[in-house]
This record gives sequence, C-alpha cells and structure tokens, in this order.
Amino acid sequence: MVNPLGNKLSHLPEKRRETIQARAEQLIAEELSLRDLRLARKLTQEKLAELLHIRQESVSRIEKRSDLHLSTLREFVKAMGGELRLVVEFLDRPPIILSGFQDLPE
Repeated sequence: MVNPLGNKLSHLPEKRRETIQARAEQLIAEELSLRDLRLARKLTQEKLAELLHIRQESVSRIEKRSDLHLSTLREFVKAMGGELRLVVEFLDRPPIILSGFQDLPE
C-alpha cells in the first residue's frame, strides 16, 4: 500500500513540518537557474536586455547556456541587482569565498 508523503508530513508535529518546509525552500533556492533568478526578480528578458545593453535574443541564449564566462555571468547577476561570489567547498573545511574575481575588468 502506498503512503503519500503528504500523509506522513501531516502526522508530524507542526514545528518539524516548519523545519522541513524551510529546508526544502532553501534547497530549491540553491538550485535556481538564471531564468529562475530573472523571474524571481520580476524582470522580463526584454528589460534585462535593456539593462545589459544587449538584445533580448542574447538574454535568451545566455539563460540556456550551461557554460558561461565569469564576466558574462557577473554582469548578468549585477544587472538583476545581485553580486556574484565564487564559493569553493570541500568536505573537510568550511566554504571559501574565492577572491580576485570581483575586480575582473568589465
């Protein structure tokens, strides 16, 4: 017999359900695509293209790529009002923010 996840969650204490929901939202937020970021910022491709001084078609292509220059990614994030940081993670130590990439020539 199948027991849907919703049934299992409904039997957990409220505090535990809230903790699970918060963690789920955190994991989802960590896995957003550039398109998802743009939509979360309530920007159209046209508006972002205007901010970047490129064509809408270029924004579409950038959002579909899996391999970008850091400078392109940084400008894309900056146009949305964010800041790009590179974080290196190892299993045996805390995350490290890689320096030197913030000052790349534009």
